[in-house]
Amino acid sequence: MTTTGAHQDSADDASPRSLLWWGRRRSAVLDVGLGLVSAAECALEGVRFSETAALPVPVGVVFGLLAGSVLVLRRRWPVAVVLVSIAITPAEMGFLMGIVGLYTLAASEAPRRVIAALAGMSLLGTLIVTFVRTRQDVATADFDPGPWYVPVVSVVMSIGLTAPPLLLGLYVGARRRLMESLRERAVSLEQELSLLADRAEQQAQWARTEERTRIAREMHDVVAHRVSLMVVHAAALQAVALKDPQKAVKNAALVGDMGRQALTELREMLGVLRSGEEVAARAAAEPVPLAAVGAAAAAAAEAAEAEVTAEGPSLADLGSLVEQSRLAGMVVEFSVHGESRGYRPEVEQTAFRVVQEALTNVHKHAAGAKAWVRVAHRDAEIAMQVENGPSERGAADAGLPSGGNGLVGMRERVSALGGVFVSGPTDGGGFRVSAVLPMELPVESSVV
Repeated sequence: MTTTGAHQDSADDASPRSLLWWGRRRSAVLDVGLGLVSAAECALEGVRFSETAALPVPVGVVFGLLAGSVLVLRRRWPVAVVLVSIAITPAEMGFLMGIVGLYTLAASEAPRRVIAALAGMSLLGTLIVTFVRTRQDVATADFDPGPWYVPVVSVVMSIGLTAPPLLLGLYVGARRRLMESLRERAVSLEQELSLLADRAEQQAQWARTEERTRIAREMHDVVAHRVSLMVVHAAALQAVALKDPQKAVKNAALVGDMGRQALTELREMLGVLRSGEEVAARAAAEPVPLAAVGAAAAAAAEAAEAEVTAEGPSLADLGSLVEQSRLAGMVVEFSVHGESRGYRPEVEQTAFRVVQEALTNVHKHAAGAKAWVRVAHRDAEIAMQVENGPSERGAADAGLPSGGNGLVGMRERVSALGGVFVSGPTDGGGFRVSAVLPMELPVESSVV
């Protein structure tokens, strides 16, 4: 993490108890030194003031020491320091106090109207005292400089003692406030970056979970159907091996073909996964900015999605899918209503997977039952329904394991595309699976 103003504030807050109102030891030393110099100056000027005012010299010196030492309070009460300097201006003392006090007041957080009023009072007091003093000096001089000399010298002296510290203090105060604003903004940006990093980590975790779910669903759809048909054909092969050798050979060839198809689909899917792992490994080995990581991740996700959908099944493969179930001994009636349109690959693949998983469930749980597969192309949607009757009595169970994820996976696929999925038993003792998919994908759809 970067060092922010919070660390400095915590360090400064620990010292005021030992250094009163000073945040740093250096500030205390500087103010005490200025106070001593101002007290010495006022004490020396107090000697002349006591002679002019007909007062004892010790009184003038003590008065000067007390007035000059007020400069020590300039950081705590800058207004009081400026008021004291204005008050002792007629005594012709406190010039250092006036200059430093005006600078401190202008650099402080005091309201602008207060700074302007006190600066005007200091300018006016200095102008009057300088005018009177210069006029007295000219009156006792041996030459006449002219009527313009006293006003010009008074104005120049008063402005020279007031304007420079005032302008410098305003500049330093504005710069200090700017630095504090930048420091606060840096702290705020650091907090926002931390929140963004946490949110990015949560989104990455969510994306990984979604990807695992998608991969598990795809693996289930690819493997379950092929293996189910292979088990059914293997059971038929065992039953007819001695009675009908030619049919046994045919079933054995079908088992081999289905096994090779399952392996081919698995290899394609594993190839996509390996390419995604290579991209992630390159991203981890070469640190890049957050925006570039997000863009690369989005591009990789889109590429992987495009590759999977391009190679996935479509509605045109439903005929061969039904034929495979028929070859496995299932009686299946397949009907299509309406004319097929150019659906998006995600829609066609989801429709195929729903029919495939429904037929797989028939093989698993309703051996010997008759099935009906209906597909309807409507104006703005496509509907599919797979229904099976009750299992025949005495039919041998295929003995296939079931993880209970088939219906859940179908529902997730259909819901992700904005469709409707319904499943449940029928009155005749069978089971029905129905799904309706819209032609247009929702904006947030991102399933394969």
